[in-house]
Amino acid sequence: MKRFIITVFFSGLLAISWNLGHDAASSAAQGAASSPGISGQGKMRFRVLYTSDHLPAEAQKVLTAAHGGFAIDLRPGKGETYFALKGAGIIQISSDLKSTRLLSTPAEMKDTNLHNTTIWYGPDGAPFLTFPGNEAGEVFTTTLDGKLLHELKTPERGVDLGHPIANDYFNGNGNFVPTDVEQLDGLYYITTGYSNLDFVLTARIFSTNPFKAAWHDLAFGGRGNGVGQFGTGHGITVPPGTKRLDVSDRPNSEIDRFTRYGQYLSTLRMPLGSFPCDIYYLGKYAVVGSLHGPDRSKGAPIYILEDDKLISTVMPKEELGLKNFQHVHNAVLREYGNKLYIIAQAWNPGDFAVLEQVTN
Repeated sequence: MKRFIITVFFSGLLAISWNLGHDAASSAAQGAASSPGISGQGKMRFRVLYTSDHLPAEAQKVLTAAHGGFAIDLRPGKGETYFALKGAGIIQISSDLKSTRLLSTPAEMKDTNLHNTTIWYGPDGAPFLTFPGNEAGEVFTTTLDGKLLHELKTPERGVDLGHPIANDYFNGNGNFVPTDVEQLDGLYYITTGYSNLDFVLTARIFSTNPFKAAWHDLAFGGRGNGVGQFGTGHGITVPPGTKRLDVSDRPNSEIDRFTRYGQYLSTLRMPLGSFPCDIYYLGKYAVVGSLHGPDRSKGAPIYILEDDKLISTVMPKEELGLKNFQHVHNAVLREYGNKLYIIAQAWNPGDFAVLEQVTN
């Protein structure tokens, strides 16, 4: 009841603020409306730079089944982007976005769906890629060249996950369906929104050479309508420079924020009906790929925020002609050569595109 009252109150305020924002955005976009192949408002207008034919041939063959997401290496002098496609393997996009290549991928990863991608760095600065295998019920960790280092498997009966509901779930042989993973201070934080559990689970990384990790006694969230619970906890993100965890609660059209100890902080509300899959931060900006939009006939939007305020809505299907972008499963923001780029992936059917900021 408490969450319901809070939701009704803030939904009213949100409707007013989004309507005002939409009016302002529409006014700003009027001059661009006559420009074919451009979508978005103000300084955040984009056009298509690359489509699926930019990918390796092996990836193009399996792209319609795409159901994952991207990670960008933000270290100085780097900038490569990584993601995976079932049946093809791990794909690297070059730092200048001009080329793509397949990495050698172990069979146990190549032939299963990897639902998102996370890049993180060990205490010595060594980089790692971590993939939640939603079909395999495992979390895979590799080097940047695809060498498999570790598989975190379904929690065994009797393992203390830090919450009685989570413990009982796996003691009763519940399935482990990881949908996203982040690393913070030596812990994996793993969303499980495709299962009835819908908790964020954690695992401790004990060493990276050799790589050792095991389940940890911290779990939070859970499926429900209470504050800090999820309709579907889909994506999880640590904003750069923070120790905060942002969980995309897809059917509730919100991003729920937590401390690293699982304490609820606040909620960033997205447009009602938008079904946010994940949020990605770049400086003061953020990009949110959505499974749906408020008007489903137009395909799904990609929202761009500045300091948590909506400043642009990009419509890949309706305005950029990307017909397969009925649902956006993941989007990340990249800066290169004084321009911003959106790398996006569609789902059902799967597709891929790179969008370039229009600066004139």
